[in-house]
Amino acid sequence: QAQLAESGGGSVQSGGSLRLSCVASGYDCAGWFRQVPGKEREGVATIATDGNTNYANAVKGRFTISQDKVTNTVYLQMNSLTPEDTAKYYCGGSVDYACSGSLWSALYNDWGQGTQVTVSS
Repeated sequence: QAQLAESGGGSVQSGGSLRLSCVASGYDCAGWFRQVPGKEREGVATIATDGNTNYANAVKGRFTISQDKVTNTVYLQMNSLTPEDTAKYYCGGSVDYACSGSLWSALYNDWGQGTQVTVSS
């Protein structure tokens, strides 16, 4: 099973920024998902190898997903964070042909261990 290595979580005040990183290689798509206790994992942002990106409405204009193909690293730059962004964030990798443009977690085969993001008001 492939390993996805995440880093960059932490605690920040409302309005602050964080950048998450994930080393992921060999996937058609990579993405960031988040989950809070008692709720399903939800898609935040995904990026395909052709550069196609997709964002959840709640983060559009605040979060940016990007990839460095040399280092196989996927980044999630999170700006203007709010307490509603508090969650455990997971990096996922997909080899499903339908993953481009989708935030559906069921298309993702492999997951990292998750990194906590906490935003205080």
